[in-house]
Amino acid sequence: MAQELPVDKLRRICDPQMLGCETTEEMKPLETIIGQERAVRALEFGLGIQEFGFNIYVAGQPGTGKTTAVKRFLEEVAKDKAVPPDWCYVNNFRDPYRPHALRLPPGRGREFQKEVKNLVEGARREIPRAFESDEYAARREATIQGFQKERQELISQMGERAQEEGFFLQMTPMGLLIIPVMDGKPLSEEEFLALGAEVKEQVLQKRESLQEELKRAMRQFTPLEKKTGEALQKLDQEVALFTVGPSVSELIEKYRDFPEVVAYLKEVRDDIVENLSQFREEAEAQPTSPIPVPGARELPFRKYEVNVVVDNSGLKGAPVVMELNPTYNNLFGRIEKEAQFGALITDFTMIREGSLHRANGGYLVLPTEELLRNLFSWDSLKRALRNKEIAIEEAGERLGFVTTKSLQPEPISLDAKVALIGQPMLYYLLYNLDEDFSELFKVKADFDIRMARTDENIKDYAAFVCTLCAEEGLKHLEASALARLIEHSSRLAEDQEKLSARFGEISDIIREASFYAIQEDAAHVTAAHVQKAVEERFYRSNLLQERIHEMIERGTIIIDAVGEEVGQVNGLSFVDLGDIAFGRPNRITASIGLGQAGLVDIEREAELGGPIHTKGVLILSGYLAVKYAQDKPLSLSAHLVFEQSYSGVEGDSASSTELYALLSSLSGLPIKQGIAVTGSINQKGEVQAIGGVNEKIEGFFETCKARGLTGQQGVLIPESNVQNLMLKKEVLEAVKEGKFHIWAVKTVDEGIEILTGVKAGARKEDGTFEEDSVNDRVDRRLQELAERMKEFGKEKREEESSEE
Repeated sequence: MAQELPVDKLRRICDPQMLGCETTEEMKPLETIIGQERAVRALEFGLGIQEFGFNIYVAGQPGTGKTTAVKRFLEEVAKDKAVPPDWCYVNNFRDPYRPHALRLPPGRGREFQKEVKNLVEGARREIPRAFESDEYAARREATIQGFQKERQELISQMGERAQEEGFFLQMTPMGLLIIPVMDGKPLSEEEFLALGAEVKEQVLQKRESLQEELKRAMRQFTPLEKKTGEALQKLDQEVALFTVGPSVSELIEKYRDFPEVVAYLKEVRDDIVENLSQFREEAEAQPTSPIPVPGARELPFRKYEVNVVVDNSGLKGAPVVMELNPTYNNLFGRIEKEAQFGALITDFTMIREGSLHRANGGYLVLPTEELLRNLFSWDSLKRALRNKEIAIEEAGERLGFVTTKSLQPEPISLDAKVALIGQPMLYYLLYNLDEDFSELFKVKADFDIRMARTDENIKDYAAFVCTLCAEEGLKHLEASALARLIEHSSRLAEDQEKLSARFGEISDIIREASFYAIQEDAAHVTAAHVQKAVEERFYRSNLLQERIHEMIERGTIIIDAVGEEVGQVNGLSFVDLGDIAFGRPNRITASIGLGQAGLVDIEREAELGGPIHTKGVLILSGYLAVKYAQDKPLSLSAHLVFEQSYSGVEGDSASSTELYALLSSLSGLPIKQGIAVTGSINQKGEVQAIGGVNEKIEGFFETCKARGLTGQQGVLIPESNVQNLMLKKEVLEAVKEGKFHIWAVKTVDEGIEILTGVKAGARKEDGTFEEDSVNDRVDRRLQELAERMKEFGKEKREEESSEE
């Protein structure tokens, strides 16, 4: 049985007294995620399980506050976790293009960096001093003299052999000269030329023979000089090792539990010893370059630096990193370059970390849509999670754009939980189209846009308001303002038993209400401030609604709100502009004629009707066939149309309205134009729930109010939509005063009785309907149309026969 709804059914009021506070300032700040039990359980599970692939996809609509909620949840969990290690990149002395990665306990990275820096600075300072010492000079001189003595003995032996052959050896810058001797005196060139031919020939033969012997003897100088150089080099290395060795040994002992660090320190020590010239030459005056190079003196020593890419010294617990711009370089780091003499150069000191490095050992939060938009980011993230390591490489190399030689740093082991935040649609697309997704993101945390309106959730709502006001310095809400906010939340949720979880929009309402409170110099935000915030937000965007309303008032769009008409009903449509939504009345008419076309949807024929709207019209044919065509065919041509509709029509919420217009046209009974209708139907004539019920009722109320409320106007809604009613107080006042009415119906029969004032009529045992009821009139009209169609067909066939 149709019922007219009382005022208390039209809006669920929140009593400020039940909130248990005078202002939200008295509330305890929010510590957990509210109203999202399913999502919280999924997060707890995903963060707790450590097996491979149990990363998390956080799904939810925009504005639900999921990003902020997840970040806070992770920060709370991370506080009790261990601080992850530091990571450093150091030079690979064997292959400088493949730097080594060192892992150190948290906070030790910077410490190790300073210790190595001090070690090198000490070597640069002490090694030149050691080589300038008297002790080193004495040892060097002794070493050189030992080898000089051997060299001199060899030269003496060569001189004695030359004298035996009648020659004299003379040392020159060009080497040893063999000079003939006659009568104990060296011959000059003139004297030698004056000798007889026979004597000269003998001298030349002896000289040539002696020269061969000298060459064989001189070959002994090369290993001797090499031996001398090696001895001096060994001496230098012993001195350098004596200088830097204790400092290196001290560090090796300190880091004995870290084999990679110990190996690196030994490589540093060996490289310093093998490259002493750069330390010794630093103390000498350097030639001035015609083109000054900044930091040129430091370049040879850069290879000893420690590049700390991840420093967790300031952390308390595991890191929580939110990367809102997940480009490839922001995620995986980069290898920077600097220009020198027109060329780009790089080394391990120019390696920079990415978000994945900072989140290693903790949690990384990424927006899914932005991640998928950035080239290489998604594929590289999957590879890192699959291989459990972070590799830094040039993105340009993968495209073939970078031709300069670059580095290939040693990958860093990865141990982090990744949480992707995005819309549900992206989750389903990735799950079905990306074969790796289901293996790497096995946990789905689904954030709902609504939550139950329980006392506990209301208190949590108040705690959320308290937290927001405290964090952003807003004015706190009085109990009445909080109650008004709760009611508006139920309005956003479109359910008396629910609260909206669109915390982004709720937060904006609180911010705007605080602004109005500050303007009025109020101590706290009142219900009036919240109401003003809600109304002003709507007013800023409702220009289109006002234009439509103005066109209805001026008669441009024809809507009757009084009187009665046959085959004409006021339907209600829902317009969603994104930031606001509103309802508006539409005139729907039906015309009936003889024929076999059945129901003709003009919107569909004009290609303005969507598939769901078309389905709704086709359901009408099913309803008519079940109810009226059990004993006769449906022989009619009925046309349905949204009058003055010039754009697409979608949805089935007007199917009951179209049926009422059709029944009115068939029965000849007029429909009250002061009553608007919304609701879809099924083939059994049951009226089903629709969306936007509040906006639709208020849209027709505004039209009636502009024309003048008569007390006979109202709206017909599905009974299943009563729970969704959260109407404006203006509508409630009109209903309370009897100026406006809202009826809830379960069936088409209940609705047609209210619209026509005539009983619908039940089917009797003989198959007919109660006399003069709506259904009886419709049934008789359809019978009449069927008979006339039969007669028309018979006459037509007779005409065709006579013509033949």
